Amino acid sequence: MDPLVEIAGLSKSCGGRSPLRIAALSVGPAERVAIVGLDAAAAEVLVNLIIGAILPAEGEVRVFGRPTSVIADADDWLATLDRFGLVSPRAVLPGGFTARQAIAAAFTLSLDPVAHGVSTDVERLSREAKLPRAALDQPLEGADPLTKARCRLARALAPNPAVLVLEHANALVPAHAARFGGDIASIARRRGMAVVALTADAAFARAVADRVLRLDAATGRLAETAGWPWRPGRKTARTD
Repeated sequence: MDPLVEIAGLSKSCGGRSPLRIAALSVGPAERVAIVGLDAAAAEVLVNLIIGAILPAEGEVRVFGRPTSVIADADDWLATLDRFGLVSPRAVLPGGFTARQAIAAAFTLSLDPVAHGVSTDVERLSREAKLPRAALDQPLEGADPLTKARCRLARALAPNPAVLVLEHANALVPAHAARFGGDIASIARRRGMAVVALTADAAFARAVADRVLRLDAATGRLAETAGWPWRPGRKTARTD
């Protein structure tokens, strides 16, 4: 099958720091890949490159068979963006909302009350993300980190994405990172969804991904991490 995300010869400035470089990466349907070795600034830049919000200074990023450089206008970009789900500490959860309202905002702006049909979708997504039903109508302000992280995950799943992008999602739940990663992996397997996880947490990476790659920042090369268990026939991302 054709790759969903391809990167070749990528270079992009990270705000006056050493540029982000990725020599080659290809992620196909249902592949789950974790990349370690990016700090928060580099991870944010890479996410924005993958979703087409910014363009590389050198090289090419292709998503769903098209270079991001040919995205024509805002409507074209939004249609592309809908094929991604993003879980990131940068995604703000309004403290005045309940979890139900925060997830419902992925579907509608009418949140008080949330319409029955939308609530049905919200409850389906919350079950999938393992968000307790009792938490749905509680204010997010004061909720524990795992509840908030599962709320973010449910929102990210709402558009039925082909690719789930995790930008240091482990930082949302440092005490439960491996558990959260394993839950995401189970969802991805059921959905046949690809995952690209950018993380510094080895336990989270191993829990969420089929393959864990470490970035050499100087060369941009991605290499399989030492000691990562290999099983013949397992789907993997391709790197050069």
